[in-house]
Amino acid sequence: MSEEQSPSASARPPRQQRAGNTATGARKAASKSNRSRAREFALQALYQHIVGRNDATAIDMFTRDLAGFHKADTAHYDALLHGCITTEADLDALILPKLDRQMSEISPIEHAVMWIGAYEFLHCPDVPWRVVLNECIELAKEFGGTDGHKYVNAVLNGLAPSLRSAEVTADKGKKAAD
Repeated sequence: MSEEQSPSASARPPRQQRAGNTATGARKAASKSNRSRAREFALQALYQHIVGRNDATAIDMFTRDLAGFHKADTAHYDALLHGCITTEADLDALILPKLDRQMSEISPIEHAVMWIGAYEFLHCPDVPWRVVLNECIELAKEFGGTDGHKYVNAVLNGLAPSLRSAEVTADKGKKAAD
């Protein structure tokens, strides 16, 4: 122990890692589900679409060759990639009113994560709204800017009541009863 450390700092126990998380709080690869992996690959592909305006087929071919793709839920990946690209104008129309700035000022990563969240709210009723929200926050934490996950959380939390109204109302009613 160096003499420069204060006594209170040396008395503090070392920071412990939560099981399944990296030092930044993101989930470790081994603890990710096939759908979580599909979202990660879809995010990378959507980033290519937003930034490079690359063709969906070319992006898809490139992404399927990436290491670890075989562990992803390919059906969910396909739905996210092609669904988000074909409905991007509709997704942007839903997201834009929830933003406090222009869409062009949003990071392409956060933009793609919001597309994934809005798309899943609309087209994946088998995925609970809180799971969609949590998965998107995790994506933004792992791939986005420092506080990008907070922005994604705010936007998707704003969208959920209108896109999954019955589910959100039932969930909030359940919490109030507890």
